[in-house]
Amino acid sequence: MSEIMIDSLTNLPDNRALLKKLKSSKNITYFLLNIDNFSNVNNAYGYDIGNSILSQIAKYLNMFKPMSAELYRFCSDRFVLIDNNKLNREEIISTCESILSFFSQTEIEIEDEIRVKISFTIGVSQSSGLINITQSELAIKETRIVQRSNYTIFNPSSEYVHKEQQNLLWMQKIKDAIIDETIVAFYQPIINNQTNKIEKYECLARIKDDEEIISPFHFLEAAKLTGDTAFITKAIIVQSFKKFSDTSYEFSINITSEDLALNYLENYLLKQVSKYNLDPSRVVLEILEDISDIGDTKTLGQLNSLRMNGFQIAIDDFGAKNSNFSRLLEIEPNYIKIDGAFIKDIMTDEKSQIIVDAMIMVCRKRGIKIIAEYIHSQEVQNKVKELGIDYSQGFYFGAPSQELLVEN
Repeated sequence: MSEIMIDSLTNLPDNRALLKKLKSSKNITYFLLNIDNFSNVNNAYGYDIGNSILSQIAKYLNMFKPMSAELYRFCSDRFVLIDNNKLNREEIISTCESILSFFSQTEIEIEDEIRVKISFTIGVSQSSGLINITQSELAIKETRIVQRSNYTIFNPSSEYVHKEQQNLLWMQKIKDAIIDETIVAFYQPIINNQTNKIEKYECLARIKDDEEIISPFHFLEAAKLTGDTAFITKAIIVQSFKKFSDTSYEFSINITSEDLALNYLENYLLKQVSKYNLDPSRVVLEILEDISDIGDTKTLGQLNSLRMNGFQIAIDDFGAKNSNFSRLLEIEPNYIKIDGAFIKDIMTDEKSQIIVDAMIMVCRKRGIKIIAEYIHSQEVQNKVKELGIDYSQGFYFGAPSQELLVEN
């Protein structure tokens, strides 16, 4: 007896039937219909009403689907239309817009006078086999970056798809780097603008891939997606503590919001301080994320406790995105690092100069030291010193390196 592959709620072919269909299909047009925010319906009315709505949706889709298309209940709040023909772009657009238009004008009425309007986000793929599932999912994600209740035809050349593919590549590279212990610390000097001497270093994560040195620009987002940022932070902490244990330099380590959320930092740092016999005041913790994201009570409590144990706090990229002076006063850092976008254009951009002047004024009143990044020329360094900024960092003084610079 052949297996019955029908969804009991909608009486449509189910996901088993869909997978069977896809395994034998070639050059089809695959429409993934994902209901927008359907969890809100379940939360508001309960799953029984939600199921009734799904059943009604299935009936409507069956009524006006193209004659050449087959309808499936894929899972949860997702339906699939498969047209056995490879439709042209105009036909695809017409199908998508018909579905979106119909549901934008239709209320689904359920018992007890419940009326609900729903909308879809649609991802379209034209390929052979199971790859249609992945491609249509990517198309939906790409659509929802901009808005819901719309559609996207999968394009392997799109910037979004390229970024997702790169993330997958780097997610695997991150895993390999952790296993192979190829996450390495590089060190960039920070200059005291009064003495013109190196006083501090920033410790930066890199991946060593054979002879290639890879910067976090390529792998940090992937590490966040895999939940591996703490492994990177721990590797840099251990290497930098060892590196600076027999020097007098201060050194800073980048800390992410994920590190703070995991609540491991204080114990881990204190163990390393004891192991390498370091004064905690030589360690500066640079907070990488937007200041608005770290202003909650729990995080502020961690930062205060770290400060009480002697560690210093810095805010990186101050002035970027959502960072603001209110958060600055809450966190009370020892240092701020001015976002490089303001420094690199400070000679020509009047707005950058005004913003930097405001930062300097507030920091002086609060006793906060300022570090200017992206110093790339003597001209910019002269301007930074003229403004009274305490420290400078950038390629003009030295690129990140595995070895510390030897001053004459």
